[in-house]
Amino acid sequence: MCRLVIIFFIAALADLPALFADEQPSEPLEAAKLLVARMAAGQFDKAIEAFEPTMKQVMPEAKLKDVWDGLTSQYGPLLRATETRATKAKQYELVFVTCEFRRGKLAAKVVFTADNKITGLFFVPSGTYKPPPYADPSKFEEQELPVGHGLWSVPGTLSLPKGDGPFPAVVLVHGSGPQDRDETIGPNKPFRDLAHGLAPQGIAVLRYEKRTKEHPTLMALSANTITVKEETIDDALAAVEALSSEKKIDTSRIFVLGHSLGGSVLPRIGQGNPSVAGFISLAGSTRPLEEIVLEQVRYVLSLNGTLTDEDQKKLDDLERQVANVKSPTLSEKTPSSELPLGIPASYWLDLRKYDPATAATELMKPMLFLQGERDYQVTMEDFTGWKKALAQRKDVAFISYPRLNHLFIEGEGKSTPAEYSTPGNVAKVVIDDVAKWIEAFAARATDR
Repeated sequence: MCRLVIIFFIAALADLPALFADEQPSEPLEAAKLLVARMAAGQFDKAIEAFEPTMKQVMPEAKLKDVWDGLTSQYGPLLRATETRATKAKQYELVFVTCEFRRGKLAAKVVFTADNKITGLFFVPSGTYKPPPYADPSKFEEQELPVGHGLWSVPGTLSLPKGDGPFPAVVLVHGSGPQDRDETIGPNKPFRDLAHGLAPQGIAVLRYEKRTKEHPTLMALSANTITVKEETIDDALAAVEALSSEKKIDTSRIFVLGHSLGGSVLPRIGQGNPSVAGFISLAGSTRPLEEIVLEQVRYVLSLNGTLTDEDQKKLDDLERQVANVKSPTLSEKTPSSELPLGIPASYWLDLRKYDPATAATELMKPMLFLQGERDYQVTMEDFTGWKKALAQRKDVAFISYPRLNHLFIEGEGKSTPAEYSTPGNVAKVVIDDVAKWIEAFAARATDR
């Protein structure tokens, strides 16, 4: 999985002078700081005093505490609040309080009404996306290229090298969850990095909105029957088709690159279109999805060292749901509430028939497998699974990177969900390795 649902929260603020103030400030900047201070001090009853009536119903004292407790369990104690800024949005004033936690930065986004009552509270990544140094806009151009037809058509962006072509091309296939064409996670945009890194090296890249993000209402209508085919595979195949009609694309050199879930289902995409030249997996999993979900949750809950009673209950509930997925009695009538992440039985039944590594042995196309060794979501165990199945194949290559995480961004130490809130870019070595592998394919084709 590319994305684990993260509940944000804050813990221990020492440098706000108004921490124990009894009166609610009239100015939004000071009121936002006081809200954060009161939450940090555990004064949730006082924190909600500044909420307007509807906000108090939506976020009562107990729920505010739950949100807060969920956040610090992942981000660790708050070290300092560094800055505050305000901006206008229609009739509202938005105040951002930047908070530095032990495991990363977040901004408390506090929304005020015209009479200075709080009507919204969010915790968002404090950083912003920055283009990587290897993205040279003078060497490529971008154009809109729709993917698919009819109701399920989704918008896409083609990054095209400057020149006459024809160029080799890569389709980018997302991880799990509703994601945009850049695969945006916090302030990070790994698919934009890949596109803007490969295009200057003469490789066209097509990225597109995932249908679960572009068509949430339509997807909801088929929620009880959805499988990975509808979620991911159909649009990946449609993207290959869209590229095939572009004049500057070398149709004999269209590759598919899948990240996380997208990497796991590459063999199924290959079965759907034999004309694809080759496949590139970035952190594709080989183990059953339900086992990976359980492992991820255990990992995140263990970051604080000890499990609370509430943490243990979450694990027990998830273990029961995983057992339901594996049970021979699982059927399409099994309620999604009894299954991991609320995903319907149709999805789990479809994946039950699928072994990615075994399926890859039947895919007679060149393949490249890349893996970050610091990745806690899809681990080196999955990477080893691919190697065991395909190590004897001369047209398959494997590369792992000691310092990279699930987004293929560099870091140090133990990877955590908080790391995804820190701006970064896909490592240049990954861009270069993908480009070299595609160039090697072209050289082999010429030799033949």
